Amino acid sequence: MIVSGFSGNEMFCLAEKGWAAGSIVIGNSVQSLGFVGGIASGLRTIAGGEIENLTQLITEGRHAAIERLEKEALSHGAHGVTGVTSDLRNLSGLREFIAIGSTIKGKDYVGPFFTTACSGQDLYCQVDAGYDPRHFVMGNVAYALGVSRGFFGFLRGFAGGEVKEFSDMYNHTRHLALERLENEARERGANAVVDIHTHIIPLGAGAREMLMVGTASHQPAFGDLETPVTSELTGEELWNLARLGYAPMRLLLGTSVYSLGLARGIGAFFQGLGRGEVDGVTQLIYEARANCLEHIEKEAKAIGADLVIGIKVHIYEIGSSFVEVMAIGTAIKKMPGISTQTPILIPQAIIRDRDTFFDKTHEEETKLER
Repeated sequence: MIVSGFSGNEMFCLAEKGWAAGSIVIGNSVQSLGFVGGIASGLRTIAGGEIENLTQLITEGRHAAIERLEKEALSHGAHGVTGVTSDLRNLSGLREFIAIGSTIKGKDYVGPFFTTACSGQDLYCQVDAGYDPRHFVMGNVAYALGVSRGFFGFLRGFAGGEVKEFSDMYNHTRHLALERLENEARERGANAVVDIHTHIIPLGAGAREMLMVGTASHQPAFGDLETPVTSELTGEELWNLARLGYAPMRLLLGTSVYSLGLARGIGAFFQGLGRGEVDGVTQLIYEARANCLEHIEKEAKAIGADLVIGIKVHIYEIGSSFVEVMAIGTAIKKMPGISTQTPILIPQAIIRDRDTFFDKTHEEETKLER
């Protein structure tokens, strides 16, 4: 009996590439930071920046769970695991890391065992566009803003405009996670990482984890690269670009943290009592967004990209008068040797599965807790 996490659409797409769906596999690891590690983490949280021992704990826990998932899959005679996820849960002060995926078997497959983060539909698109999967990879950073960094940042925030202490720290952590993802892919012999998903996860006590996961792959047209190509494009986007002769170059990140400032903050408060546009806040967010996109444009020009596509801009409120603007996009370039195996993308590879189970009680409980 096969108990699989694949949908009907995923099974169809996998069958088109000669794959048969297998069973769900799970790996987990429960970790404790320890008393000494907890004290060191607390001190680092005060100082600000990366909390190295917490990053190491999380990295070890996530990889241990993945390794156990792989062992279970191999015991089933699988050739690969797709749809792999890596979750973190708190259990009475301990941290449990869980990896879940579904196995697949190929009728005539003779390549190495692989794991991927993508769905069955995305795997179809990636393989058809020439990206052969190698391994589920990740890059992460546990970090804290810190009391000292936050204090000086808040002092500078009185003047208004960009707060460099905050912007630099956020930019550093995001790029550090990306670099670690690239390093892990290179160690796996891959020259590309596709289907990247980015998560910011609260860890408590002012700490957060910046996590990037994706699928390390090999694209013959790229050859040997010192730094693997990275992309957050969906499978169908990657396929469409390959059909046009384009390939991704790098996932680009830009972050700006701006303060409304004491004077503008007071003015905005009084202006907000009346009806109409609040000019100070409008200008602040406009400047933050423009500065953030400027970071993206500079990095794209530096690597010789033709275009930056899929730009997504996220705006978060930090405290009462600070905003963080983060932009994410993928730099692309037209390259020789980039094409697709088939001329038309099948509709099953585009269809996304719908949710059919809805539990409103837990939604209400979450609202009450907040």
